[in-house]
Amino acid sequence: MPTPEAAVIAAELRTAMGRLTRRVKDEDSIPLGQAAVLGALDRSGAMTTSDLAADQRVRPQSMARAVGLLMEQNLITRRAHPTDGRKSLVELSDAGRDALEAERGRRAGWLAQAIEAELTDEERALLARTATLLERLATR
Repeated sequence: MPTPEAAVIAAELRTAMGRLTRRVKDEDSIPLGQAAVLGALDRSGAMTTSDLAADQRVRPQSMARAVGLLMEQNLITRRAHPTDGRKSLVELSDAGRDALEAERGRRAGWLAQAIEAELTDEERALLARTATLLERLATR
């Protein structure tokens, strides 16, 4: 059972992170679900639609729709699976990689500007240390 202090910190942190995440998403031009698929393909490389669905914790039918939309936009391509002729792999196209990098740049750019505009040097140093702690919590 967490201490009352830890419970208060957790609630405040969850609220603040949720608000920050929603604000950063305001900079997005690619719908969140599609950006998540592009990000997964960028991190993990080519995947089957089923593997993508499992990775994103969505139903295979939902992922098939997302893959179809991304293919229509030429952001991903499909190729034969090298060892299983019944399957195919989807992967980022050059246009998809460019779109994902632009999306990440918009998000990071907004956040970097906000950090510079709102935080003192001391607060920036504290935020840098906090990022390490948040990463540690995320991997627990």
